[in-house]
Amino acid sequence: MSPSKVSQRIVLDRIAWVDRMLKEIRSLPISDRAVFLAESRNVWAAESCLRRAIEALFDIGRHILARGFGRGEVEYREIADGLGAIGVLDAAESLLMRTLAGYRNRLVHFYHEVSAGELFEICSRQLDDLVSIRGAYQRWMGSHPGMLDTAL
Repeated sequence: MSPSKVSQRIVLDRIAWVDRMLKEIRSLPISDRAVFLAESRNVWAAESCLRRAIEALFDIGRHILARGFGRGEVEYREIADGLGAIGVLDAAESLLMRTLAGYRNRLVHFYHEVSAGELFEICSRQLDDLVSIRGAYQRWMGSHPGMLDTAL
């Protein structure tokens, strides 16, 4: 796989998806545990939006690695490590991304172990983790304009 330019359109499209998922989560009653847990649709919506936002962040990372650096990482933790190794993420962000990889795997493969209360806690207290990774991508794009394909 040869490096080329990272599609700015793809990255911005996925960032917009992350923002949409975060907006959907924030529209839920995440300031009140009892209200959140009283309606099962809140839990299902939170889980779906959280998983999709995390997956979009990894899609962005995979795209940057593949297109910009010719690296074909497919495992989520490899993506986190690869982004740290090339400087897209700093050490703390790479570690956070590894944590997100593990949580995404729990949501997908061990969904039966993820409680409604746990989802409430994450959605009410840890959404800034996703915002942090989104910001790292934006920071990287801003400091590497020559690596971006800006064609529509």
